[in-house]
Amino acid sequence: MTKTLSLYELNSIVTSVIDIDMSGDYWVVAELSELREVRGHCYMELVEKDELSNTPIAKASAKCWASRWSMLRPMFERITGQRLHAGMKVMLSVHAQFHAAYGFSWIVSDINPEYTMGDLARRRQEIVAQLKAEGVFDLQRELTLPMFAQRIAVVSSDGAAGYGDFCRQLADNSAHYIYNVELFAATMQGEAVERSVIAALNRIYSRHDSFDVVVIIRGGGATSDLSGFDTLALAENVANFPLPVITGIGHDRDESVLDMVAHTRVKTPTAAAQLLIDNLARTESMIDAARQSIVDCMQRRMQHERVRVESLSTRIPVMFSLVKTKEEARVDMLSRRIEAATQRRIATALMQIDSLQAKLQSAVNRQLVDARHRLQLIEQRVEAVNPERLLQRGYSITTYNGRAVRNATELPEGAVVETRVEKGKFTSVVTKNK
Repeated sequence: MTKTLSLYELNSIVTSVIDIDMSGDYWVVAELSELREVRGHCYMELVEKDELSNTPIAKASAKCWASRWSMLRPMFERITGQRLHAGMKVMLSVHAQFHAAYGFSWIVSDINPEYTMGDLARRRQEIVAQLKAEGVFDLQRELTLPMFAQRIAVVSSDGAAGYGDFCRQLADNSAHYIYNVELFAATMQGEAVERSVIAALNRIYSRHDSFDVVVIIRGGGATSDLSGFDTLALAENVANFPLPVITGIGHDRDESVLDMVAHTRVKTPTAAAQLLIDNLARTESMIDAARQSIVDCMQRRMQHERVRVESLSTRIPVMFSLVKTKEEARVDMLSRRIEAATQRRIATALMQIDSLQAKLQSAVNRQLVDARHRLQLIEQRVEAVNPERLLQRGYSITTYNGRAVRNATELPEGAVVETRVEKGKFTSVVTKNK
């Protein structure tokens, strides 16, 4: 009989083989397809994809126990400024572990943050290169920040400290400028950043005529939550947006792709508010300068005109006398011309009236003759169809219920009909032939 093993015995053999033949640590490069923390432990799903088709060609599970994870995660976030998340490429030091009860997994003992920093930089460069190839990288900077940018659409998380700082900075400006701020709430950290911010921008776009500028701000979050602002879809959306976009997502360490494509990038939400205040202050200064320039120009022009008027005033009496004599002669000549023209026009009009009167009388007479002739013809026709004449000729008219009978078959049996003849009338009862 063939010897059999229990599953536990078989797994124990595999455990022994792995402990002997794969006892060392291995540095492996993979992409995180999933990452979750449970009771301080970190559970990862690793994947490697084909570079051409992006199809997964290898998958594996990995674990980092709490004692190790509590040291690795802060170190990684401090160096990279990023939080480990799905879609990130990482270099991990792992060793194989096969447990008879729980199966195989890779145990993470170390993470190389320099590799991830290099990968993030490469990915950022690839996104920038694609944006430039599409011709949209500099579109925002081609827009002009409106001089009176007071209608502000803000993309930020609802109730965030940064949004409150932004609103207070605008409201407390020393020049007492008035701003209309409307919040379009979005998730500003984690994996949902891209989708949420794009959704907020789409809502603004549907009403973009109601706003002068868009401000994307984030305050109070960790720099490790900034990966959501380094995506191609979000960058394309901002680059193609029809309004100037100002970013103030609160970090200095690295410039995100979103910062690169925005119209203006500032460090913090309060700096974004101050930028808008300064913009309106510049506009006010320009208006003041233009107003002063207009006043100066008008004063110079008035002085010039005052001198000119004084010069003209000394020449007016002589000029007036000459002009008066000339215009009086001209008025006399024109009055004579008008009088002669009026006489000619009246004579012509009287001749036209006489001619029209003669033509009108002739036309009226012709119309009367024609009308009399038409009346005679109509009278003859009416007389020809007079029922009395028909009765005088021996015809009769039979009626039923007040209407002339034209078809005897339409009369019901027993119907009483009335017949009129030349002299009188009589009634009849209709009978049908049996």
